[in-house]
Amino acid sequence: MTSPLTSPTSDGRWTPRLWGTLLVLCAAMFLDALDVSMVGVALPSIGADLGLSTSALQWIVSGYILGYGGLLLLGGRAADLLGRRQVFLVALGVFALASLLGGLVDSGPLLIASRFIKGLSAAFTAPAGLSIITTTFPEGPLRNRALAIYTTCGATGYSMGLVFSGLLTEASWRLTMLLPAPVALIALFVGLKLLPRSERERGRGGYDIPGAVLGTTSMLLLVFTVVEAPEVGWASARTVLSFAAVAVLLAAFVTVERRSPSPLIRLGVLRSGPQVRAQLGAFTFVGSYIGFQFLVTLYMQQLLGWSALHTALAFLPAGALVALSATKVGAVIDRFGTARLMVLGFALMVTGYALFLRVDLDPVYAAVILPTMLLVGSGFALTFPSLNVQATNGVDEHEQGMVSGLLNTSVQVGGAIFLAVVTAVVTANSPEQGNASPQAVLDSYRPGLVVVTLIAFAGLLITLTGLRPRRKRPSVVVAKSTPKEAERVTVRD
Repeated sequence: MTSPLTSPTSDGRWTPRLWGTLLVLCAAMFLDALDVSMVGVALPSIGADLGLSTSALQWIVSGYILGYGGLLLLGGRAADLLGRRQVFLVALGVFALASLLGGLVDSGPLLIASRFIKGLSAAFTAPAGLSIITTTFPEGPLRNRALAIYTTCGATGYSMGLVFSGLLTEASWRLTMLLPAPVALIALFVGLKLLPRSERERGRGGYDIPGAVLGTTSMLLLVFTVVEAPEVGWASARTVLSFAAVAVLLAAFVTVERRSPSPLIRLGVLRSGPQVRAQLGAFTFVGSYIGFQFLVTLYMQQLLGWSALHTALAFLPAGALVALSATKVGAVIDRFGTARLMVLGFALMVTGYALFLRVDLDPVYAAVILPTMLLVGSGFALTFPSLNVQATNGVDEHEQGMVSGLLNTSVQVGGAIFLAVVTAVVTANSPEQGNASPQAVLDSYRPGLVVVTLIAFAGLLITLTGLRPRRKRPSVVVAKSTPKEAERVTVRD
C-alpha cells in the first residue's frame, strides 16, 4: 500500500519526495554491492595486520555471502508479512552497526562475524527495497525507469567498490569496512521520513515457520557446501553428504510449501515462463560475471603485477557504462521489451568473455582488455535491469517481497556456485609449485575463462527461448454432414 505523497503524479512526473525515496533505496543497494566487491582488494592487508591464514581470509568474503544468500528467501517473505518499510529500516540499521564493528575489531573471528551479520542484514534490505519500488511505482514505464536506476546503482556500487578499495586500502584496510557505516546511517535517517508505510499482510494463513526453517537451512547449507568444496574436495565424503542433505532439505521444503496456506514461496509463480527465465538468467548472469572478475583480478595483479588501484581502474569503463545508462535503460526496456534486451545483453557478455581468451603476458590494453570491459559493461547495463523488471512484472503486490527474495537468491547462489566451479577448474589445471612459470599460470586460467564463457552462453540459450513466437492457429470451422444442424468445431492452439 503506497502513500499518496510518494506516488507519481497523474501525468507521470515524479515528486521530490518520490525521488528521495528512490535515492534511499538506491543507497542501500549501492552499499550491498559495494560491500561485496570492496573487501577483496583489502584481504592481503587484513591478513598481514590480523595474522590470518588464507582459509580464514576466505571466510571474510564467504561469511558475507553465507548470510546474504542463505537468508534471502526469509528476508523477502518477512518484508511481505512484517511490512516492507519496517524490515528495510531495521535491517539497514543493523548493517550500519555491523560496518562500524567490522572497522574496529582486532580479531579475525569477530571480523568474520561482523561480515556474516552484514550479509544477514543485506538479505532483508535487498528484497524489501526492491518490493518497495515495485509497490510504489505502477507496472509499466514508470516502474521500468525506477528499476533501471535502482539496479544500475547496484551494478555501479559493485564496479566502484574496486576503485574505492584500491584508494582506501592504501591508507588502512579498516576504512574499507567503515565507509558503508555513515552512508547507511544517513540513508536510515532520511528513510525514516520518506519511505512509504506499508500494511502488514493479514488474513493469509499466518507464518510459514516450517518452510522458513527448511528454506533458510537448505540455502545456508548449500552456500556453505559450495564455498567449502574447493578446499575440502568436490568428491570428498563431507561434500557429497552435504549436497545430499541439501537435496533432502529442499525436497522437504517443496513438500511443505505445496501444503502450506501461506508459503514462503508460492511455487505457482514458477509455472510462468518469463519468471523462470528471469531466475535462471540471474543465476547464470551473475555467476559468469563473478567468475570473470575473480580471474581477471588474479591475472592483472599476480601475472601483470598491476597494483590494486591499477586493476580497479581497468574495470572502470564497465562500471562507467553501467552508471551512465541508469536513466536511459528504462526507456529502452519500454521500447524493445525485456526478452530482447536480455538476449542482446547476454550476447555482448559472451562476446566479451570470449575476446578475453586472447590475453597473454604482454597484453595490448586497447586491443583486448578495453573492448572486453566495454562489451561486458554494455551487457551488464542491458541485462541486469531487464532481469529485475521481468521477474517483478505481473506479480501481485502482496507477493512482491517473495519474488524479490527469490531473484536475489538466484543472484547470490549463482555467484557462489559458479565462483566455486571456476576456482575448482583453475585449481585442477594449476601447475606444480616448481613449474609455476607465469605462462603456465596463465594457461591454468584459460579453462576457467572458457567455463565463464560457457556459463554466459547457457544464459543466452535460456533467454533465447523467450523470443520464440507464439503460434496461433486460425480458427477453423468444420461442418459435419448430419441430419442435425452442422456442428461447428473450433480448433484452438
